[in-house]
Amino acid sequence: MKQSPNPAYAVWTADNGDGTYRNPILYADYSDPDVMRAGDSFYMTASSFNCVPGLPILHSRDLVNWRLIGHALDRLEPEAVFSAPQHGNGVWAPSIRYHDGEFRIYWGDPDYGIMLVKAQKPEGPWTKPLTVLPGKGLIDSCPFWDDDGQAYLIHAWAASRCGVKSLLTLRKMNPAGTQTIGEGVHVFDGHDQHHTVEGPKLYKRDGYYYIFAPAGGVEQGWQLALRSREIYGPYEARIVLAQGETGINGPHQGAWVETAHGESWFIHFQDKGAYGRIAHLQPVQWKNGWPVIGEGGQNGAPGLPVSSFKKPAIHDSAPSCAPATSDEFDQDALGLQWQWHANPAPYWMALMRGENRLRLFAVPRPRDAETFWKIPNLLLQKFPAPAFTVTTRMRLTPETNGKSAGLIVMGRDYARLSVTYDKDTFSLSLAICRGADRGEPEQIVEQCALQPTDQWRRSWTGCAATDWLQLRLQVAAPNAECRFSYSLDGEHYAAFDKKFIAASGVWIGAKVGLFCISAYGAPHGGYADFDWFRVSQSSTKIEGE
Repeated sequence: MKQSPNPAYAVWTADNGDGTYRNPILYADYSDPDVMRAGDSFYMTASSFNCVPGLPILHSRDLVNWRLIGHALDRLEPEAVFSAPQHGNGVWAPSIRYHDGEFRIYWGDPDYGIMLVKAQKPEGPWTKPLTVLPGKGLIDSCPFWDDDGQAYLIHAWAASRCGVKSLLTLRKMNPAGTQTIGEGVHVFDGHDQHHTVEGPKLYKRDGYYYIFAPAGGVEQGWQLALRSREIYGPYEARIVLAQGETGINGPHQGAWVETAHGESWFIHFQDKGAYGRIAHLQPVQWKNGWPVIGEGGQNGAPGLPVSSFKKPAIHDSAPSCAPATSDEFDQDALGLQWQWHANPAPYWMALMRGENRLRLFAVPRPRDAETFWKIPNLLLQKFPAPAFTVTTRMRLTPETNGKSAGLIVMGRDYARLSVTYDKDTFSLSLAICRGADRGEPEQIVEQCALQPTDQWRRSWTGCAATDWLQLRLQVAAPNAECRFSYSLDGEHYAAFDKKFIAASGVWIGAKVGLFCISAYGAPHGGYADFDWFRVSQSSTKIEGE
């Protein structure tokens, strides 16, 4: 029988409830956000890199309260390449637009080129990816349709693939926007004053062409606005948003959007380490033909990001909401917050109607997966707030030796709390790996035996299987300090002594989630059932503290 879920699942809300909001509007890793308006609704997408499904689609009525409504990319291509984790590869800096009766998302895959998917509705279904411009090092693409109907595509370059960065290139496209024409024109070179210029977004306002583009790098950068009377330039450049004396580092890479009432706003990210690139909302004022983002910005000086501000003037009230985090596993599909670390196989999991639980099967480790860095079947979601608690209820039916399941915090460093059956014995262990991306080994730092009780059942193989137990993770601000604990009765928790500082992944924040694996070479079989996965603001006190 499921317990009643804790209703306080929105662990971060930006809406203050008094007509103002606080930043960030999303305390989660929605990297390189782009936003567009369609009627009275706003839609956001973001980089998803190697995580599947990719290209999240979020909806808002007021630019403050956002709800995750789907993904535009079910699987990454080439299919075979992305069947294994490709950390940091895949979907880079997308742009979302509505044109000719269709929603469109363009993005750059640094290894394969610029891609496009389309849909009649933002919820989907979305088309399979189409290659608009094949090639290496093509990233951060944005489409633009001029007043005469001519289609253009502007993009940046990845030095890691082609040896060149800090360069923006504009190309014509065919009328359908499905293929570029010609070699294009370099319209801005940032090498001299604005290194690492990338992520361009092209707009037109009052006879000027504007390119909004970040420069200076993720952690310490700034936001540029470029303008010209001619689409190919020359472009004037001005820094329109910078950190200044605020605590919001590297405020850049995002989207300018106007409300139906004519207000201008800018959504950008801030790099927060293990929490990822979190999304902020800034007011925009236009002065002498230049955007001033945030507050200040007098006499051509950059604006400074705000920590709180009056909400956009939207006549219809928008209810407070946030992307989902918890999952009772009582639907026919996983919650939209979940992503795999690679293209999933159908035998990784099952959600059986009426069972109201998630079953993860003990997929064998890849032969070369000495740590979890190379394991594809990790079911993960973003860190949702600076401080939060995750609790899950699970049981392991191993069927044979060499099976393990549990709760994991994944990044370049990772930690996992595992229930394992090996040598005909159940154990509970905390393993930590620092430098997984560098091939450093995993270490079991604490371990205890799980003694079967009369309530524990036996599987059809005769091998003992655990009764339900609960695993818990508490994450504390400001450094994403993690502490794991467990409970055999659902009330009293025993904590592991060793704490763990979460770390970001490659271009993404740390993620939390579930796994079930089999040792390489172990006999087939085994699975773990998860009754629910709950995320809350407050936590039950850890026993012993």
